[in-house]
Amino acid sequence: MNINYVKKYSNALGRDMEYKTYGDKGHPVLVFPSQDGRFYDYQDFDMVGVLSNFIDQGKIRLICVDSIDRETWSDTYGDHHRRIELHERWYHYIVDELIPEVRHFSNETFIATGCSMGGYHAGNFFFRRPDLFDTLLALSGLYYAGYFFPNYQDPLVYDNSPQDFLRQMPADHPYWEVYRQRRIIMCVGQGAWEDELLDSTRQMDALLKEKNVPAWIDYWGHDSAHDWAWWRKQIVYFMDHLLNEDTVEYII
Repeated sequence: MNINYVKKYSNALGRDMEYKTYGDKGHPVLVFPSQDGRFYDYQDFDMVGVLSNFIDQGKIRLICVDSIDRETWSDTYGDHHRRIELHERWYHYIVDELIPEVRHFSNETFIATGCSMGGYHAGNFFFRRPDLFDTLLALSGLYYAGYFFPNYQDPLVYDNSPQDFLRQMPADHPYWEVYRQRRIIMCVGQGAWEDELLDSTRQMDALLKEKNVPAWIDYWGHDSAHDWAWWRKQIVYFMDHLLNEDTVEYII
């Protein structure tokens, strides 16, 4: 497996940012870390290991990005506007700087994936920019930005809250047809530490059905916890289905 580490200055953030890639062929998979996580967590928690067959066969390549969650979503006592404004700068770092750098060709589209907070980030990027992402594979995500910004709302919080902006998006917005042509998979367990994530996923399930957007929303059992051991099982299960397209069922 070809592994590449990159550290490069971001104009959007005014600092060096890091990421790692695994593999050099196949469908690109943009991996967002879990809350406060780092670009190397996916390897450290053996997510890269369980996907190694797909990578070695040239079916996918992973791009594991870094987060600044500690300064944004997790800084609950910080200034709310500063927090969300900094997150938006990170969003533009990913969209305007990192993605053009890692693309193999100009119109290449990505799978967006992540676990926990990474599932939120994957969903947020996918629904904001479906022109860049052909697939969402979100595990144990929470899709309501207000959870991290209680008693505070501004346009940037709204723009980063899929449950809000999808609900208010006009019926004739062109993104609805784009979503209907994309692949959407959202998975959550019903076991330990999944309660808020389960509720948010159910709300997204109902919202996508209401908007006639096909999606595969998968609820795993009451033994399925908010934990890497389960995410390792889930990522292999769903990636195998995605790479064998005839087995995937998307439901309205």
